[in-house]
Amino acid sequence: MIAPLFLLGLAVFAVVVLGIGSEMFKRWLQHKEVMGAALNAQTAEKAAQYAAQTERLEARVRVLERIATDSGSDLSREIEQLRTPPAPPALN
Repeated sequence: MIAPLFLLGLAVFAVVVLGIGSEMFKRWLQHKEVMGAALNAQTAEKAAQYAAQTERLEARVRVLERIATDSGSDLSREIEQLRTPPAPPALN
């Protein structure tokens, strides 16, 4: 008579533990999804920053290549233009 009550208690305990465990697992999965989305956004932002930096460096290299291949008379004028900072864009 004790064995059926013990098995019933064990079954109830197992159901409760599995129910709580499944809820914990669902919350953990949701947390992982949120963290993954945040990491993806951060990675995309860094990629955009690196792309902008690369574009600026490529523009500078193009200018330096043009200066190196131009005639000597234009060289001093180009260097002086590079020394002065570019004017900020006009606001419309």
